[in-house]
Amino acid sequence: MSGDLKNLFGVGASKKHLPLRREPYTVDVQAATDALFFIPPPADRSAWIALGTAAKRAGVSFESFHAWSSAGPGYKNERECRSDWNAITAEGAITPRTLFGAARDAGWSVQVKPISIDLSRQRVEDLNLPVLPEKAMLNTKASEIWSRCIPASQDHKYVQKKRGIPDGIREYPKDAPMLTIQGASVAGWLAVPCFADGLIQTIQFIPSSGKKLNLPGAGFASGYHVVGEIVEAKSIYIVEGIGQAWACNQATGEPAVICFGAGRIRTVASVVRGKYPSAKLVIVPDRGKEEEASVIAAMLDCTWCGMPQEKPANYDANDYATEHGDAALRSLLRSVAPVPSRYKLLSATEMCNAQPMQWMIKGLLPATGLASLFGPSGSGKSFLVLAMAAAVAGAFPQWFGRRVKQCPVTYCVLEGEAGINKRLKAWSIYYEKPLPDALRFVTQEFDLLKGTDVPDLAAAISRAGGQGGLIILDTLNRAAPGADENSSSEMGAIIASAKQLQQLTGGLVCLVHHTGKDATKGLRGHSSLYAALDGAISVHKGVTGPVWQVSKSKDDATGAINPFQLEIVVTGEDEDGEEETSCVAISTTPSFALSQAKKLAPQQLVAKDVLWALLTISDGDFIQGEPPRMSFDDALVAVAEKMDVDKKRKRERAKAAIESLVKQGLLREHEGQLWIHP
Repeated sequence: MSGDLKNLFGVGASKKHLPLRREPYTVDVQAATDALFFIPPPADRSAWIALGTAAKRAGVSFESFHAWSSAGPGYKNERECRSDWNAITAEGAITPRTLFGAARDAGWSVQVKPISIDLSRQRVEDLNLPVLPEKAMLNTKASEIWSRCIPASQDHKYVQKKRGIPDGIREYPKDAPMLTIQGASVAGWLAVPCFADGLIQTIQFIPSSGKKLNLPGAGFASGYHVVGEIVEAKSIYIVEGIGQAWACNQATGEPAVICFGAGRIRTVASVVRGKYPSAKLVIVPDRGKEEEASVIAAMLDCTWCGMPQEKPANYDANDYATEHGDAALRSLLRSVAPVPSRYKLLSATEMCNAQPMQWMIKGLLPATGLASLFGPSGSGKSFLVLAMAAAVAGAFPQWFGRRVKQCPVTYCVLEGEAGINKRLKAWSIYYEKPLPDALRFVTQEFDLLKGTDVPDLAAAISRAGGQGGLIILDTLNRAAPGADENSSSEMGAIIASAKQLQQLTGGLVCLVHHTGKDATKGLRGHSSLYAALDGAISVHKGVTGPVWQVSKSKDDATGAINPFQLEIVVTGEDEDGEEETSCVAISTTPSFALSQAKKLAPQQLVAKDVLWALLTISDGDFIQGEPPRMSFDDALVAVAEKMDVDKKRKRERAKAAIESLVKQGLLREHEGQLWIHP
């Protein structure tokens, strides 16, 4: 391992703890576990892996490592934590010395008691080491230190500075055993406890002035601290620290929940919402953190109240109360918009008068919801989805004859990034105009199942004015790397995250996806994905070229076929002077959009409806190479039966209508056989 541990762990470790050579090293497993819990879980992944490696080689159990990791800012889930743990082997440069060195610099001072474990000759997995209970490690240290503390005084300088009431908090006494954190003695500091399910998890120490410090070796988990009492409260204020909590509680008389930092507001607010589902939650962020608060509020069906825009960063509710008084803060906190009722009961009359279906692409994709455009590799779907994105962003009022609602488009290019610039150039060259400004691209990695990726992307889209627009994730496989698409639980998590992105942005999320080995079975992966879609477009190879088909649509007919071709466009020259090319997806024949159907005469429309019902082309028919056909005579009989004319003229009018469809190129005829134009 290279680099300075001081920079790597952020806890003051030095290079003297790095092993210079491989040698037998004996450790006490319980001491190693205790040492691990003295180190705050780092945000830096490489530092976390290094500590995990040292801990495993010291004999620390996975259960203890997972409990320690779960309190860190980079923690995702147990599955990923276990996967990284299992990847650690008994061999390598990192030894338990790394763990103990970092722990000593974090304040740990227990003497190591060696036992006979030679890690250079045995595999850690085979040692059959004892497991230390998680809750004991999470709570015993904090409980013991909390028991030393005395009730906080109203005369404490921090309490006076913040105009607080020290109910429920304590001070670390000056005559107690010395407790140092990051080299500072906390004697005389305020001690603010963090509880989860009635158990103390950790303690935050606050000096009269200066930096707050958290107890090493004990994570926050899902804990928090309450100023006031939550008993059928009308409002619960969610804040970062105790100063803001004091201010909100004294101004309103309502309880305030301390999250111990802005990064924990999402976790704590979720826990509080679960415990008090009918309460009105109000997130009160520090100045500059309004965007994160708005995202969390949208997720949890609550509201938020920001500080005045002209104030500096980190200006908070306590600052406002100090400057303007409790009455002014109370007015500010209660000026937030009321939380709308989650459920609205409608009468039959209201339902009949409800707004009709809103389309992003008429008859194909709804204005809001979850959709997919899918097909096998090489089917042209990436070119087709770019054409769709350009039309929706404002390039054209229609797409394949279907009316388009023009709105902002965010295209997340997660696959084929290297070729996207040529595709964009090809489109602009072919149409002799630039792509619309409302079409924006994201090329960074994005994971639907990773930490804050979904709310972070939603926030970026909101900043760019993309609310209520189209979001394209190309492809789903790259948007959920490593996920098992055939697993119902993992596909369920993917669907939930995609819907969360849609809810945060208010528009339509379109997942570009692949078909499975058997393309006739549609979307690859678990069937729950198709069931969750509000619209779907399948792309495949037809008889004479690629086609897309309406696979699923709300309140509209499915099965309509739309042929297209990939027009080759020269985009420039490479460094060797050779031509570079790309493609543009364009329609090759008139499709049967509603606007075109209106141009047909009534008897032609009758013929069209009858024959399309008999000649609907399925995915399987195309892949097998031949579209469905029927004889002209059979078609004549079927159409004549539906003609609303005198019986003697039915056959005559049916023949004229069919021939008209053939003449217009909407039907093909050869050797007495009819089929729909592919």
